[in-house]
Amino acid sequence: MFPAVDPIPLPAPVWLFKSLHGLTLGLHFIAVEMLLGGLIVAAFWNFYAKQFSGAKDAGHYLAGAADLTGRLPVVMTYVINLAVPPLLFAQVLYGQALYTSSVLIGAWWFSIIFLLMVCYSLLYVASSRSYRGHSTWIFSLIAWLFALTIAKILSSNMTLMLRPEAWGDMYAASALGVHLPKGDPTLIPRWVFMMFGGFTFAGIGLMLLSIGKAHDENMRGFMAKSGGSFAMLGAGMQGMAGYGVFVSQPAVVQKMLVDSQLYSAVGLVWFLALGLVGVAGALQLFKPIVGKALPIIASASGAIFIFATVIYRDGIRDLTLLSKGFDVWKRVEVSNWYIISAFLVLFVLALVAMGWLISIMAKAQPAKKEALT
Repeated sequence: MFPAVDPIPLPAPVWLFKSLHGLTLGLHFIAVEMLLGGLIVAAFWNFYAKQFSGAKDAGHYLAGAADLTGRLPVVMTYVINLAVPPLLFAQVLYGQALYTSSVLIGAWWFSIIFLLMVCYSLLYVASSRSYRGHSTWIFSLIAWLFALTIAKILSSNMTLMLRPEAWGDMYAASALGVHLPKGDPTLIPRWVFMMFGGFTFAGIGLMLLSIGKAHDENMRGFMAKSGGSFAMLGAGMQGMAGYGVFVSQPAVVQKMLVDSQLYSAVGLVWFLALGLVGVAGALQLFKPIVGKALPIIASASGAIFIFATVIYRDGIRDLTLLSKGFDVWKRVEVSNWYIISAFLVLFVLALVAMGWLISIMAKAQPAKKEALT
């Protein structure tokens, strides 16, 4: 059974909290996928360049790895800062479920802070070494493994909050929160789905870098073709993983998702957007001339895909909890629209500032590029 709902009413409508949660979570997911994909691509490229330094294209791999490695610490700042708002909005809406699951895996939940610190430190180590032309792949690979571990803990918490039937046994096994949940068929598919997204968004990111002015024409062509291959590969893998997420859900949740006009429509948008990313990636891979059209199509489709994922994910959570007696839409609400309006104005200004900072980062030249020549 769920703990009693907090007697303090919501300070804003449920639809507003869910809208803000969806927007900030989508932005967070984009940053996460860029980080995961950037790490594994940078590690592979640097390893290849160092192991096969005599190869014709080794210079492209080394320069590309250095460029990605230098950008990843900045990407991590967005991962961290964009993680806080959706978590806070989720706690407001689903507090009695999310707080309970967080306590039940408390030791692991608290460990995220230290795992994140190590991962962040490794990004700076790899970035510093890349500027001097040193090998960085081992540091990028270890950082990627730490990021995967953090993602696994987060996925564990977000699935455990949907399983009130498992809470009693977990607390009886350990009141210290040292055990992760077991026996949930939805956990691994959800985690794998997010991990595969790294390839999709690494591809999109490389395609966007190929239309910038930070590299010469040959390097832009290399990034365009590489980005196309990763986007095509990632889209295919995420499509299969997404199907795995759906079929792993309880039968009652699957039926409610299929019967819902909203989630059926969102599922169709999700499929079409992901397919368009894959098609754009395939065309970019085999297109001999670098242009702006395909990267822009891929990035726009990728953003639509992510936000469709967020909406569908939210539907899985709401319908799963509804099947177990909790309806988030019945939360009591007492709104103060003066405070809400002030918050929304500041929120929009923050998004504008963030967009400006991202544009500056995208235009930045690779640091100390002369060290790689």
